[in-house]
Amino acid sequence: MKKHVFRRLVPYLRPYAGTLLLGCLAAVLQVAFTLAAPVLVGKGVDCVLGPGRVDFDALIPLLVQLAAVILLAAAFQWAMNVCTRRASALAAQDLRQKAFDRLNEVPLSTIDSTPHGDLVSRLVNDADAVSEGLLQGLTQLLPGAATIVGVLGIMLRLNWGIALLVALVTPLSIFFAKFVAGRTHALFQRQAAAQGRLSGYVSEMVNGQPLVKAFGYEAPCTEQFEAINQELRHASLWAVFYSAVANPGTRLVNNFVYAAVGVFGALAAISGRLTVGTLSAFLTYANQYTKPFNEVTGVLTQLQTAMASAWRLFQVIDLEPEPPDPAGALAPAACQGRVEALHVDFSYRPETPLIRDFCLEVQPGRRVAIVGPTGCGKTTIINLLMRFYDVTGGEIRVDGVPIRRLTRASLRGMYGMVLQETWLKSATVRENIAYGKPGAPLEEVVAAARAAHAHGFIQRLPQGYDTVLAAGGSNLSAGQKQLLCIARILLCRPQMLILDEATSNIDTRTEMLVQAAFERLMEGRTSFVVAHRLSTIQTADTILVMDAGRIVEQGTHAELLARGGFYAKLYNSQFAVQ
Repeated sequence: MKKHVFRRLVPYLRPYAGTLLLGCLAAVLQVAFTLAAPVLVGKGVDCVLGPGRVDFDALIPLLVQLAAVILLAAAFQWAMNVCTRRASALAAQDLRQKAFDRLNEVPLSTIDSTPHGDLVSRLVNDADAVSEGLLQGLTQLLPGAATIVGVLGIMLRLNWGIALLVALVTPLSIFFAKFVAGRTHALFQRQAAAQGRLSGYVSEMVNGQPLVKAFGYEAPCTEQFEAINQELRHASLWAVFYSAVANPGTRLVNNFVYAAVGVFGALAAISGRLTVGTLSAFLTYANQYTKPFNEVTGVLTQLQTAMASAWRLFQVIDLEPEPPDPAGALAPAACQGRVEALHVDFSYRPETPLIRDFCLEVQPGRRVAIVGPTGCGKTTIINLLMRFYDVTGGEIRVDGVPIRRLTRASLRGMYGMVLQETWLKSATVRENIAYGKPGAPLEEVVAAARAAHAHGFIQRLPQGYDTVLAAGGSNLSAGQKQLLCIARILLCRPQMLILDEATSNIDTRTEMLVQAAFERLMEGRTSFVVAHRLSTIQTADTILVMDAGRIVEQGTHAELLARGGFYAKLYNSQFAVQ
């Protein structure tokens, strides 16, 4: 799994190969100057001939060289850090962008079936973890590899016997670290998954706080949070515990190496095969040789977290996108507005049929109301008309053309939608109204707001149309948000309309004004109105009465009341005298 994830990460680093090469060059130069320092220190030690006997003529130039070497090593280390930081941040940015782009390509059913908080956690927290892991790995790997090669070469030149001892013993720390890493990868995957679940739950509860408090759900809410939090704590604790064992273990092995170098080096110095300065340099090199192994195991937690987080991002990238538009798909610039549904079947789950043998013919400019009890399939019909979901049987046509032969963009551009659930982004009022028509002149935006009866409250906002709304429009009332959404459609003036309980969140007086605006907007346009309040659709040309995914009645308001059937019962139940 880890190898597979790492192989998939490599293409995201490839565009920044030039930056990485500069980082590699800086790492090699940094190591070269770092390795030069012990030689100079050793020569300096040899300049101390005895008590009161110091060769300052030779020592002072060595100290100047040592200062220059240290400064150059620090400069190249800074350059390496800049290059690796840039490459890792850009690679993580591309990975996040790829995942976000895929979310815009997947079917709506995929978004509906995934906790939104978990998706947010993947694109924010997991992408940051990948960036930090890549940074830590690169900053340790590049100088580490150069250090191992360089130190080993120098030690072989100084004393091949002691160098061979170091080279043979040090790999024990590698095997130990690999053993621990293999045991902790699954734990870090559990940790990342638990973080996603926790983010999803917190997002859900924060958005639902009014209901949580209204129903006194604080205690069960806290209990469920505690359960997920405990799961995250347990996974994090054991993952960090096992990964933390790696660094002390490798340091223990490397300390034995250092001690062995000290013992054998001291014996070599006593026998005259090494000078005291050379022994000092050898001990420093032995410590530098083992340092990369210690550092890699020290960042093992970040590396494991990065691999687990990358795997979660790749899960998003691997989601199946919407099927592409067929070759030669049509994109008409305009439509008449004739809509047909021919024996349409649909189900969200194969074992639970919802829409069955649905047939409908709507002539251009007609107003169709869709009513029925909750769960009968009203909103599903809207999803099928817009191709948010594809029918499982039958066919839907616009102007005689099957909608599967139209591009999705052109089909959805024919409709203007006002939904019961409002959506506003964190932007100015003007930008929210012009969401479907970016760059619209202010005059048109104001005209649309006036038609939706939103101009009055917009003028009372601190900066009027330039007031920046909070995320989701939380600084507006539910009715005000709905009016802005209605203004958005009035600005676009689409060829067909879909109104799904579009006036459910506004007061009765404002509803009358908005209904008048809708009357002007719907004039000459094919319109589909989903309604629970039957008083709002009495003027519809056709009322479709649905029950259990079928049209059980069809006609005008007067005709359906005269029949005394299902619609009449629904209507009378809303106006019955208690």
